[in-house]
Amino acid sequence: MRGMFMTAPDGTSPPHVIVGVDGSPESVEALRWAARYAAATGAKITAVHAWHYPAGGPVPAGQQPQVITEQVRVTMQETLDKALTEVFGTGTPGNADSKVAYGHPAMVLVSESEGTDLLVVGNRGHGAFHGMLLGSVSIHCVTNATCPVVVVRGAS
Repeated sequence: MRGMFMTAPDGTSPPHVIVGVDGSPESVEALRWAARYAAATGAKITAVHAWHYPAGGPVPAGQQPQVITEQVRVTMQETLDKALTEVFGTGTPGNADSKVAYGHPAMVLVSESEGTDLLVVGNRGHGAFHGMLLGSVSIHCVTNATCPVVVVRGAS
């Protein structure tokens, strides 16, 4: 079994860390924590930004859903790129990559946790009510991920 501080059973793969990034200060701190962890362990980082349309959300008149989806995907990638730049500067290291995924963030991150060594999330993101210690995505990840989860508290 792969563990938080181990390599793959064959000894050839570095640990793999998934980081949930939504652009919130807490998620940037989670990415910063993962970067320090990766520097210490040689881990590979995948920063994941997930998004979805609210249930029953209407499509604006005259626009095709696939056009809107592409526009939103580009905006989400820009948010993710901004967080990567904030943590790594202009040169993202070779052991870090990013992924934009469609789906509810909690479900996407739990799915991404399968086969990885560690999942890192901020204690709350953009959707949290002010003053909450943990947001719903963080709680869902802690209780459902298939690997260890680190919840990073942002500056308060």
